[in-house]
Amino acid sequence: MSDPHETPAAQAGPPETLDAVIVGAGFAGLYMLHRLRGLGLSARILEAADGVGGTWYWNRYPGARCDVESMQYSFSFDEALQQEWKWSERFAAQPEILAYANHVADRYDLRRDIRFNTRVAAAHYDEAAGRWLVRTERGEAISARFCIMATGCLSAARVPDIPGLETFRGTWYHTGFWPHEGVDFTGRRVAVIGTGSSAIQAIPVIAEQAAELLVFQRTPNFSIPSRNAPMDAEYERWWKSDYAAHRQKARQMRTGILYNIDQRSAMEVTEEERQRVYEERWAAGGTAFMGAFVDLLTNQASNDTAAEFVRARIRATVKDPATAEILSPRNHPIGTKRICVDSHYYETFNRDNVRLIDVSRAPIEAITETGLRTREAAYEVDSIVFATGFDAMTGTLLKIDIRGRGGESLAAKWAAGPRTYLGLMSAGFPNLFMITGPGSPSVLSNMIVSIEQHVDWLTGCLAHMRARGLARIEATREAEDRWVDHVNEVAHRTLYPQANSWYMGANVPGKPRVFMPYVGGVGTYRQICDEVAAKGYEGFRLAPAEAPASVAAE
Repeated sequence: MSDPHETPAAQAGPPETLDAVIVGAGFAGLYMLHRLRGLGLSARILEAADGVGGTWYWNRYPGARCDVESMQYSFSFDEALQQEWKWSERFAAQPEILAYANHVADRYDLRRDIRFNTRVAAAHYDEAAGRWLVRTERGEAISARFCIMATGCLSAARVPDIPGLETFRGTWYHTGFWPHEGVDFTGRRVAVIGTGSSAIQAIPVIAEQAAELLVFQRTPNFSIPSRNAPMDAEYERWWKSDYAAHRQKARQMRTGILYNIDQRSAMEVTEEERQRVYEERWAAGGTAFMGAFVDLLTNQASNDTAAEFVRARIRATVKDPATAEILSPRNHPIGTKRICVDSHYYETFNRDNVRLIDVSRAPIEAITETGLRTREAAYEVDSIVFATGFDAMTGTLLKIDIRGRGGESLAAKWAAGPRTYLGLMSAGFPNLFMITGPGSPSVLSNMIVSIEQHVDWLTGCLAHMRARGLARIEATREAEDRWVDHVNEVAHRTLYPQANSWYMGANVPGKPRVFMPYVGGVGTYRQICDEVAAKGYEGFRLAPAEAPASVAAE
């Protein structure tokens, strides 16, 4: 869609010269810019949108909301910021999170170094100069010693390749790039394709407006009620009374979210005790349900008890037994796909204007001028909502023509799956950093905790390099190979690989089936990164500007 703020194509000329260029003005890009300024480095963010916020700028679909509690989904680097900002709800909605991102940008005067409406087309490494040449789609060029990709893990929205979309006479939308003016579905017949996290949030809201809502589901997902409510004043006071200590505990948790994990196995307690614990977690709401027992993601028998508890709750909530059965996941262990958090999702299927269509049994064959056609029936609708997710973790990076040493393409190198060291760098691409890249905890964690950890580590690395007169850093192939092996080994100690999830790239036809995030946990990962730094950045090759790239320097 066209943007009224789009500026004319830039005139060709010499590239702007900076210490660092950052791609993306979400939370990662904003914090990275703030820290680079603290080092006295010149830096600029290039951002495709006309505002800050990243995920929270684009994802404006009805019901969009964070599934991490508001008191934890925020920056911790400034005590004054976290004391002064007030959240209105336990789980903040998209407009409030976007307002927070804008507040951060203004509070730290970040906009003067952000170039909006600027989409990066290419980033090529100049070996002779030891610099990255970054080009935008408008022809602008920036030369920088460091190129930092803060492009986000869930920012490449994916519209499925269903024949006939171009013939559809109605309106269609994707939850990942929703119209900023909003959409009024009052009196309309609406189809939602997909039942992942964004659909589970959007469906109850759309159902309240639409005359008729058809939900096309291929794979059901487990969802836990959020029990969202206005922010409890006492809970807020508890967090703010010792924010630093609470944050420190959260950083050592597997997910980077502070909640209690029952250290017992689900199989070592009685059936009555299991039910009591699950009921308690269900009543409390949120993703802390997965902390009901310590082994839910490593022990199939334990996982089965949690999965069956949720299926029983679905059967108890959804009045029609056939619909309840279709909504009950049976093809993956609970938690091995992104656990969803909802507000009255299952209850929505009791409404007279809502119907569930099982496309695992009768796939969608085409979109027609007036609706959709499955193998069994045709459905007429006025609007289609694609809640079909993203080309996760690698999609946005690989849309950019990134070329490293010897002109090696990142897309070619990652053809069989992403290869990184610590999720921070990829061998053959000197001075190119990724914030929360594949091979880091990223999407399995509280993203802001992981963002802060990556940015802080990177800031320390750049300070280390400057203090020693070093200009280049690159992951070694050997360290990268060891890390990729470790990421895979740890993943296969869990139940995660049993699911055909977007963690595995399974939602994108032709994408390699590789488990992309690191499941070892945020605390363990932080310890590994700190040890790497303490050992002089073990696994990285560092060199002064005048030295050949193959020469290591301490």
